[in-house]
Amino acid sequence: MCSRIVRGVIDATVAARSDIADSVLSELIDAYDLEDVRERRYLADGLMNANWKLDTPVGQFALKRVTDVSLERLQRNLRVLAALAADGVPVSAPVPTASGSLVAQVGGGAWCLFPWVAGSHVRGVDLSPALVSALGAHLGRLHVSLSRACGRGLLPGVPETIIADITSPERAVEKAERLSVAVRDKGTGSDFDQAAAAALDHRKALIFKHADHRPRSTTPQGDHGWTHGDVQYRNLLWEDGALAAVLDWDRIAVRPYAEEVVRTAQVQFGVGGVFDLARVSAFVGGYRSVVPLDPSALVDGARRLWWKRMTDFWQLEFHYDRGDFSFDELFTADEALLHWWTDRLDQVEDAFAAG
Repeated sequence: MCSRIVRGVIDATVAARSDIADSVLSELIDAYDLEDVRERRYLADGLMNANWKLDTPVGQFALKRVTDVSLERLQRNLRVLAALAADGVPVSAPVPTASGSLVAQVGGGAWCLFPWVAGSHVRGVDLSPALVSALGAHLGRLHVSLSRACGRGLLPGVPETIIADITSPERAVEKAERLSVAVRDKGTGSDFDQAAAAALDHRKALIFKHADHRPRSTTPQGDHGWTHGDVQYRNLLWEDGALAAVLDWDRIAVRPYAEEVVRTAQVQFGVGGVFDLARVSAFVGGYRSVVPLDPSALVDGARRLWWKRMTDFWQLEFHYDRGDFSFDELFTADEALLHWWTDRLDQVEDAFAAG
């Protein structure tokens, strides 16, 4: 084995996606002028892409293999990070290769390298109220900074209007019925299969029962612009009571600001099958201290996300269509939250309006 290749791999029992071929690692060492990799550690927190911590003679780095974003979009998004960092947004700007590229194409994959940032992933419900409010303000400043990056030509212009897809009850039930067949044909009778089959039957009834509460307009309320796309605890690092870094910029896109605020609140504070509504309001209040988004836009965003969760089955599609079981626990958790949320639509929307 090449002497520059890692001398020991930590967490050797992780799934095959955690492996880097020696030949690929050797090429990455050359591409980034790392001299050597003394140790690498697979980081299991990521769900879509694969990440490692590298210890090298020239410093510690986070290495990321991107698998679910086009090369063109990845390069565009990475170019924005230096401008965000200069604006005071806590991001880790990518390290360029020796040839000046922000993406190394090695071994048939796309790779990015970042300086290592110390910190911990903290669930939203474990943040103090003050930090919850601070996180909302961080998201507001992030949106403002992305808008500036757009103004500087680092991102394409924002369209005057955007159209939101609203899944019809009939289309949602068709998806549920198709997946019910997949559970029967591809399942093994496991506990998850039984839970999925029961959830699909229940969901079909819920969809028809609450169809009149779905959003009607295809035009979301409130302003829209460039957004991060996945602000959740696995993509946030906290250190010494402060936000140290916002990670994973693969999904930058134009969205309603309310959509990102509401989604962030859901994944941060919708834990254990319930919403922490006090934290939701504190988070929204922090955001609105920077971006004065109208409460009606947030209520609209909350209703749209609720209906999206009601009519979406993406975790089951991964399980039964792709044979990827990585998101099974997310389905179970999201299903519990959906039922709690559906029973308390007004309470949840009041919490977003109160921020």
